[in-house]
Amino acid sequence: MTTNQTDNSPASETKRIPTTCGMCAVRCPIEVHVRDGKPVWLQGNPNDAVMGTSLCPKGAAGIAFEQDDERPQQPMIRTGPRGSGLWRKVSWDEALDYIAERLNKVRKEHGGRAIALSDRSGPFTDLTKSFLKALGSPNYFDHDCSCGINTHNATRDLFGVGRSGLAYDIKHTKHIVFYGRNILESMMVKEVRAFMAARGDGAKCTYIDCRSTITARHADRFWRIRPGADYALNQAIIHEILANKLYDQAFVERWVVGLDSLKQSVATTTPEWAEKQTGIPAEEIRSFVQEIAKDAPNVIFHSGWMTARHSQSFHVARSTLIINALFGTIEAPGGMLFVKSPADVGAGNLHHIGDAIPKVTEPRLDGAGTEHPQWDPAVGLLHRLYETLRTGKPYPVKAYIAYRHDPLSGLPDPEEQKKLMESLDLLVSIDVNYSETAWHADVILPEATYLERSNILAQANGPLPSFFIRQQAVEPRFDSKPAWWIFRELLRRLDLGQYMDFDDIEDIWRFQLQGTGTDIEELKEHGMAHAADKPTLWDREDGLRFKTASGKVEINSTALQQAGLESLPAYKPFEYLPDGQFRLIFGRTAQLAHAQSTNNPLLSERVPDNPLWIHPQAAEKLNIANGDKIKICSPTEKVSSHAYVTEGIHPEAVFLLHGFGHTVPLQTRAYKRGVADQRLQVGGLDRFDPAGGGHAMTETVVSVEKEINV
Repeated sequence: MTTNQTDNSPASETKRIPTTCGMCAVRCPIEVHVRDGKPVWLQGNPNDAVMGTSLCPKGAAGIAFEQDDERPQQPMIRTGPRGSGLWRKVSWDEALDYIAERLNKVRKEHGGRAIALSDRSGPFTDLTKSFLKALGSPNYFDHDCSCGINTHNATRDLFGVGRSGLAYDIKHTKHIVFYGRNILESMMVKEVRAFMAARGDGAKCTYIDCRSTITARHADRFWRIRPGADYALNQAIIHEILANKLYDQAFVERWVVGLDSLKQSVATTTPEWAEKQTGIPAEEIRSFVQEIAKDAPNVIFHSGWMTARHSQSFHVARSTLIINALFGTIEAPGGMLFVKSPADVGAGNLHHIGDAIPKVTEPRLDGAGTEHPQWDPAVGLLHRLYETLRTGKPYPVKAYIAYRHDPLSGLPDPEEQKKLMESLDLLVSIDVNYSETAWHADVILPEATYLERSNILAQANGPLPSFFIRQQAVEPRFDSKPAWWIFRELLRRLDLGQYMDFDDIEDIWRFQLQGTGTDIEELKEHGMAHAADKPTLWDREDGLRFKTASGKVEINSTALQQAGLESLPAYKPFEYLPDGQFRLIFGRTAQLAHAQSTNNPLLSERVPDNPLWIHPQAAEKLNIANGDKIKICSPTEKVSSHAYVTEGIHPEAVFLLHGFGHTVPLQTRAYKRGVADQRLQVGGLDRFDPAGGGHAMTETVVSVEKEINV
């Protein structure tokens, strides 16, 4: 299997094509070197000053993925029971006709609202949202119920904008605080480069987690906190800030409402109280607050990325954002900056494909924005789809399209998911991989890989807003198609072709760019185009644009109140567990993008397994030594693994890398390798944070025992 090859050929023999990586959800700007129609080299796009030519391990394995035959090669229709692995290879016409016939039947019998679609979110969702809008369905979901939805909804609640409405100015910060945000292994390349540049300039880092990570090892301060206790820590930090008047009084007076309620809520949450909850010494908390206050407002308390952890994770994120507001970090260099759209800086925004499609008036099945006003209706909560499949309420859903999304790997309790999917009349997977969900679908439509396809254009809002492109670098190796073509062809078969009436991808690009002042040739040549000459900062005195009712940071939440929830609830600690039982924690490594990467020819060699991390004290009580074979047990699952005994995990927790334990035999490198943590999260579909909506994944309790050879 070929990786990057040294490219010494003359420039005339090699095409250099700027595009966008697709090896994870970050979608970094890259440059592809193509010779004789094949990719021979991948690197970061040198036209992006922040990215440079850097790549992460996943990005560097892109050629190996492109050359791999273990991916869908043509459309397939299931011929046996779901999940049986019995398929019939068909033409695109037959597959699309099959889907369209069943979608039409669902629309006729139940209406467009009976169709749901989920994807991985990101910059290209105008396509999927427009497709679903044309069908008359409000039920679009992204993957965030198992990722960042708690942070997203907390940011909306407090500031009036979602998590993508604010950016972290990491490069210029003086001190950054992470709550389990493992920045050096989650591998957003530009973010990592900014972090390392800041560290080189003397910035401090505090890392808070119940396990040690690469980021923890590079931090000035690592607090190995008790699982689920991060909200208690934040309450103590806020107590210290307010008790010692260390907050930015001018900023708070101008831009924050509800300070008295905040003071009352933390009146008794002293560092001594927090020490009992978190295991972090009170004096360390006090000295930390004093230290970071000296660097404010050029500090960042990062509110997290994957925050689907426990039933108070929303308030962890919300209290973290409150700390930022108290220190006046908003729109301060080295703090949190409002992102700006091209329209905010005098250019034009991309046109939306769905603007001409009639507005959908049907209510969402999950009640986001209505019954649950604190949940964002633009993205929804996918786990509530399963409740609808179980009960038929508020109305039946009979068709589900998973586009580049694998809920059977990403959401808890896949066996329960499969049972509930049986009520669907149609389950379609559009993917570049034989995902767990694809294997259980009725139809698999193979999307062309990111090197083989062009996507609709994307807009990146930020202090320096820009547009960027993913353009085809090589021809597809198999009978696969780009997503824009797939959705256009489906709409044509549904007699809705007028809503995506484009001849080719460049036709879509020209439509999107109308009025932006940006030329498509510039994007094709450079891979991106900035909408301004320099970053924009708004006036902190009068120019901040909080999109709340008051135009300020709102400590007391109207939406939470309407939902019958508290804005500033008391901390609820995890119960202590008996010996042999643990909170199951999961995470990632720099080499893998969860289940998406585990079958990659190169990356599977780098990370071949996911042993269970267990603390030496806990292991000793169970007579478990490093490397011993063990059993991990949930109420309905009992799986084999082996132990990695390490001080790097809190004694009350155990840890697994996510993305292992595949059940699809065509993925030979990942098949039955390692443990799938989501299968141990039995009942997890219905465990979620009521305020933010994210899964409470780390509330999963497992028991561990040594495997006895008979």
